[in-house]
Amino acid sequence: MCTSAKTFNGVPYADIISEWWRQHGGEPKEGVRNIALHKLAVHLRGICDNRQDVLMEVMPRLGLSDAELRSIIASACKEQPKGLTLEMKAVLKTLDVKCQESAVSPQTSQSLPPEMPKKLPKLIKLLVSKTPDIYKPTVAQAVFPALATHLWQVKFEYIDGVMHQATLMNVVMAETGAGKSCIDKPIQAIMADIAARDKVNLAREKAWKDEVNSKGANKDKAKRPEGLVIQQIDADMTNAAFVMRLEESEGHFLFLKINEIQQLDALKGNGKAGQQFQIICLAFDPDSEYGQTRVGTQSISARVQVLFNFNACTTVNKGRQYFRNVLVDGPISRINFCTIPEQPIGSPIPKYGKYDAQFSEELKPFIDNLCAARGEIFCPEAYRLAKKLDDELKQKAIESQNRTYENLSFRANVIAYLKACVLYVANGCKWEKSIEDFIRWSLNYDLWCKMEFFGDAITQANRFNGPSNNQPKSLLEDLPHVFSREDVKTLYIKKGMDTSKVAQTIRMWKHRNLIIEQADGIYKQLRYAA
Repeated sequence: MCTSAKTFNGVPYADIISEWWRQHGGEPKEGVRNIALHKLAVHLRGICDNRQDVLMEVMPRLGLSDAELRSIIASACKEQPKGLTLEMKAVLKTLDVKCQESAVSPQTSQSLPPEMPKKLPKLIKLLVSKTPDIYKPTVAQAVFPALATHLWQVKFEYIDGVMHQATLMNVVMAETGAGKSCIDKPIQAIMADIAARDKVNLAREKAWKDEVNSKGANKDKAKRPEGLVIQQIDADMTNAAFVMRLEESEGHFLFLKINEIQQLDALKGNGKAGQQFQIICLAFDPDSEYGQTRVGTQSISARVQVLFNFNACTTVNKGRQYFRNVLVDGPISRINFCTIPEQPIGSPIPKYGKYDAQFSEELKPFIDNLCAARGEIFCPEAYRLAKKLDDELKQKAIESQNRTYENLSFRANVIAYLKACVLYVANGCKWEKSIEDFIRWSLNYDLWCKMEFFGDAITQANRFNGPSNNQPKSLLEDLPHVFSREDVKTLYIKKGMDTSKVAQTIRMWKHRNLIIEQADGIYKQLRYAA
C-alpha cells in the first residue's frame, strides 16, 4: 500500500479527513473530541500501514497536545479491524481515490464475526445442508422468522416473567454481490405449506372481488368471505391492507420476505414518517395493538395485535442510512442482524445443493411440530440458558464499560431465547445439547453485527462518555496484572471516559470476582492470581 506523510495515492490526507468528518457527523466538539479522534485513527491507519509515526503526522490535533494524540493513536493501533475498513472505503470512493485491493489482506479488511459451531441442531443442520460453506452462518440466522411464522397461539415465558410469542425479524447486511440471495431457497422451502394455503385463500378473495365488481352500485353484494387467513404479504402492501390482513389472520403471524429493506416503507402508507419502525417495535413487544380508524363505510377501521415476522436484505451503507434516524428508538435492538464477510477477489463461484423432494420430506416433521404446538410452552433448558447468557452479557458489559453493548444485549438475549424455544418445539419439544452452543453463537453473532454496523453511531447519538470502539473489549486487558486506582483513572482519560465512574467500575470488578484488593488502592486481576 502506497503511503506518504501527506498524501495517499496522490490525494492529501487533509482532504480524506475532511470527507471523513462530512460522512460522520462533522468535526467533533470538545466533549466527544477524544472519542471521535480515536475512531478516525482506527479507520485511517488502514491507509497508513498501521504506522503510528505517519498517523502522528497526518492526524488533526483539535487542540490536543502531542502526548495526548500519541496516546490516542497508540490505543487505536491495538484495535480491530486492522486493515482497510468499509467506512474508509466509502470515503475513498467518494473522493474517487484508487486503492489497490490486493494490498489489503481480505482476512483483515474487516473484523470477522464469531465462527459458527461445527455441531449444529438437527433442524439447522438440515436447513444449511444445501448451502455453500461461506453462506451457512447467514442462512442459519435468517431461517428463524419463517420457522416462527408456523407457530399459532404459542407463548414462551422469558426470564423476566413476560410472555412472548416468537416474533423474529432478520436483516442481512452485506456488500453488493456478496450473495444475499443465499437465504431465498431455504425460506421458500420452510414457507411452502403456508404458501399453498395462501394460494387457495387468495383465489377465494379474488373470486369475491370479481363478483362484487360485476354487480351494479344498487345490487346486493356478497359479504367478504370468512376464514381468509393469508400469512405471506406483499412488499408493496398499503398500511390499510396490512391492518386488514392482521385482522383476518385469526392470530397467525404475517410474514414478509423483501430483497431491499427500503421496501418496508410501503407499510407507512400516507401516515406519519417512521410508521414502519413503529410497526417493528410493536411487533416485538408482547400484546401490542395497532390499527386505524376511518369514517368511510368501505374503509378499514380496526385495532389489531401486531404479529409480524420478516426477512430483508440491504447493503451495509444503505442499512446504516435506513436506520440513521432511529438509532436509539428501538428498531435495531429488536431485529436480528447477520452478514456475509467479503470474500477474496477471484474466489470461485459457490455451488448450491438441490432443494428437492427428499429435502422437503426431511423438513416436514419439523414444520409439523411447529404447526401442532399450542398454548404456553416451557423449555427448562432454554430458560436456564437465557439466565446464563444474561449473566455472561452483564459480565462483558461490566468489563468493557460499554453502555451501547449493554443496551443492545437486553433484547438480543430475548431473540436468542425465542430461537432456542423455536428449535425446541420444532424438535418435538426435545432439547438437543447442540442447541446451547448454537444459541450462544447466534447471540454473539447478532451482537457482533449490531456493534459492527451501528455501535459507533448509537454511541454518538446517545452522547455517552464511553469508548467508541464498536466491538466491546475488557478494560482489564489494557491494565497490568497488578494495577492501582490511578492506573484505571489514567486508562479512563486515555479512552475519553468519565473518570467519576472509576470507583464504581472497581467495585463492580470486585463484586464479579474479576479482581482482588491487595492493599489500599492496589488490585490484582484474578485471572493472573495463580
